[in-house]
Amino acid sequence: MNVFEINNAIAEIENKDLDPEVLVDTIKSLELTRDQKLDGAAGLSDKYDSEIQWANDRIKELREFIKVSKNKKDRLNQYITDAIDDAGLKEIKTEHHILKPRNYRDSVIVEEIRKLPIDYVVEEKTIKADKKKLYEDLKAGKEITGAHLKANRKTLIK
Repeated sequence: MNVFEINNAIAEIENKDLDPEVLVDTIKSLELTRDQKLDGAAGLSDKYDSEIQWANDRIKELREFIKVSKNKKDRLNQYITDAIDDAGLKEIKTEHHILKPRNYRDSVIVEEIRKLPIDYVVEEKTIKADKKKLYEDLKAGKEITGAHLKANRKTLIK
């Protein structure tokens, strides 16, 4: 019998003309069964809460792991690029890789968004610099308070 059937049985018994003692015992018995089933369901809900919390904690740990690993990779790539540039070479072939430093599009660094002229600010729910416009004008040689170009040189590893 499921919980809803138990509730219906309790309602039916309450409407019958039975001995008060039998009525009370029967209702208490049905209520006990119902309460045990509901307690079990609540226990499952607690289990799911624990699983959700575990998954959220794991996601947070994995995001941090990805962030740390990406930073390590970026620093290592910069080290490789600097070493190849220092040697004055355009390419190095190793046993397992071909290392070719490349010039990528410069990164726009916004030092202080509040110092940017209004033409370089895009208003959304939060204030955000118009990096496309900043890039174009900075690349054209225009000096803009609050932003500058930073070289974006990386090595392609095949």
